[in-house]
Amino acid sequence: MEEKKPERPELNAELRPQIPGYSPAMEELRREYAKVQGIYEAAIREINARLQTLDDDFSFRHRHNPIHHIESRVKSLDSIVKKLHDTGIPISIDNAKKNLHDIAGVRVVCRYVEDIYKIASLLLAQDDISLILEKNYIENPKPNGYRSLHIVVDVPVYISQGKLFIPVEIQIRTVAMDFWATLEHGIRYKTTDEVPQRIVDELRACADVITETDYKMQEIFRALQQVHDRDDLSAESIVEAQKGR
Repeated sequence: MEEKKPERPELNAELRPQIPGYSPAMEELRREYAKVQGIYEAAIREINARLQTLDDDFSFRHRHNPIHHIESRVKSLDSIVKKLHDTGIPISIDNAKKNLHDIAGVRVVCRYVEDIYKIASLLLAQDDISLILEKNYIENPKPNGYRSLHIVVDVPVYISQGKLFIPVEIQIRTVAMDFWATLEHGIRYKTTDEVPQRIVDELRACADVITETDYKMQEIFRALQQVHDRDDLSAESIVEAQKGR
């Protein structure tokens, strides 16, 4: 049985977009959000620093950087208001803090599929990082073909009053997955009409092709790693032989 969604309350007239205009209620929300926005930015900096350290250490130990690049953002107030309204939650900053896990968002773009799980595992192994939620859209893609690993974690942030734990949503995907998701998002948002089913099917087929390519590239990388490992062993043998002379 399909879960019944809560009825959406009518958006307060003072919170509706006004061009131009002044909304006292919206201005009050902006003041309240400004008090906490910096905390979410600090949580993003903390996660980014840890991810960069993991990538550097992994590169030193295994001669491979699993992370291609990292992007991050703190959700805008307009997006927060819209999401609260769409989910039927009364609009307030307190409700946003309690109910929205993606106010702070980090996107980690990896080189290969196995790198996604390596990075997630290494991050979650840290004793002050707690997993709140996981959605694996790699093993269970969305109907449109979208693939990515989503995790929400609590990360410690130290402020003058003490330590806070702030939720951060981390999307981890490959370069290929990110390529598809970026273009698919652009295609959908360039039209105000519903995307025809034929286009939906073609986008999903493209996602399947990209996924197949993702795994082939990973196999090629593994094969080359084995070649490099043999070369390293040969070099070590030569050095040891010279020492024994």
